[in-house]
Amino acid sequence: MSSLVGGLRWRLLLALVLTSAVTLGAAAAVVLGPLQERLRDQSTESLRAAVLAARPQFEVALRQRGVQREFALDVEVSQLSVQTGARVLVTDLAHTPAGREPPPGFLGDSEIGQVPRQASLAAYRTMRLQQTFVDVQGDDLAVGVPLFRRGDVIGAVVARRRLSEVANAVKEVRNALLAAALVGLLVAVALGVALASTLLRRLNRLRAVALRISTEGPNAPMPRDAGHDEVGDLARALARMQEELRGQESARRAFVATASHELRTPLTMLQGTMELLEEDMRDDGLDLSDARRQVTNAQRELRRLSTLAEELLDLSRLDAAVQLRSEPIELGELARAVAAEFELRAGERDTAIELVLPEGSCWGRGDPDAVARVVRILIDNALRYGPGGPVQVAAANAGRDATIEVADRGPGIPPQERDNIFERFHRGRAAGSEGGFGLGLAIGRELAERMGGTLRLAERPGGGARFVLSLPVDGGDPPPARQAASAGSAA
Repeated sequence: MSSLVGGLRWRLLLALVLTSAVTLGAAAAVVLGPLQERLRDQSTESLRAAVLAARPQFEVALRQRGVQREFALDVEVSQLSVQTGARVLVTDLAHTPAGREPPPGFLGDSEIGQVPRQASLAAYRTMRLQQTFVDVQGDDLAVGVPLFRRGDVIGAVVARRRLSEVANAVKEVRNALLAAALVGLLVAVALGVALASTLLRRLNRLRAVALRISTEGPNAPMPRDAGHDEVGDLARALARMQEELRGQESARRAFVATASHELRTPLTMLQGTMELLEEDMRDDGLDLSDARRQVTNAQRELRRLSTLAEELLDLSRLDAAVQLRSEPIELGELARAVAAEFELRAGERDTAIELVLPEGSCWGRGDPDAVARVVRILIDNALRYGPGGPVQVAAANAGRDATIEVADRGPGIPPQERDNIFERFHRGRAAGSEGGFGLGLAIGRELAERMGGTLRLAERPGGGARFVLSLPVDGGDPPPARQAASAGSAA
């Protein structure tokens, strides 16, 4: 487990660093890729706009004569050169000899020295095309703007500069991004180490608790984790699991104690009865009336053992999530059939079973065997705990549900026990020597819920207990063949 935790720490750290590196690399590609081109375009447009804005002043200067013309051109050339940082040259048609792209002579130049060929070609093509001309050769930019007088081209002004500042700017941005990336990766590593350490510390606590639960049982102390994240949810889920384990362990111990007591009593009685019968038969002093009484007692204890075995089998099926059927059931016929099974027992207790059935059909949807099992549990409890009055079994349609109700006129369920009667192994205080094992109602509710219905304790005016089994209503009456099959399976 420690190796897994260590591997998780490094995987978290590596994932965070790789995510940061990929993010920074993508940002650099997005920024640096088009940055140089955009800066070059911006520099070109800026120089072009500046030359176009200065064109009227150059046109005015060219219209002057003699010394004034030279002075005015020098002033404009100097101002534009200072403004743009470019070498500015100006020429007119008179200084441009005829021919194919001859080098023109320039009236003004902001710098002293040989005129670059790019500037000469830009001036010539500008006057020839009579429109603004832009020429970019590597890092050299030349912008030529024609000068007009009365709609005719009289000259051109050319601004030329190098775009080295663009490359320098891109280089500075690249260096800044690299430095930021290094700092970001260091921060990511630090955050990754802190996050992984905090996360794995919490996971180690949960691991230690899980190991303690496996060795010490569900009563091992559980540390609290108040985090509102997945680890906190895991800690709370583990705490809920521990509570469930405690409840199951408590129920198991209660069941073992109850089952041990309940098994010991009938087995001891059966053993004593068999010994007495054997002794009477051996001594030839068998009393038939006493023997019948002992056999009756033995049969009663055997029925209790059979009931316990049946309930344990039902629990094992529920815990194994055995699939239940879902088919139409005529609840009135099913209630009639199950009530008939208890006629003999009800007669022995001087108790009547009253059937209240609807005039028409009452179709619900569920597993016929499971529904019959729930009704048997309810009638058995009513006969056991509600002596002295009739047991009423009713079937009815209640809107979207079809119901079977079993009510008695016994002492009812005390208020303090109403929330617990459906728990496994819970036995009420009123359960006497013939009481069950606290499994019947728990089995009934689980079966009802597995069929999409409910089993609840309802109020009964005048005292007694009233249980209502609700099942989804089946849409429409089935054909006679299916009706007969359903009634037969319920019986």
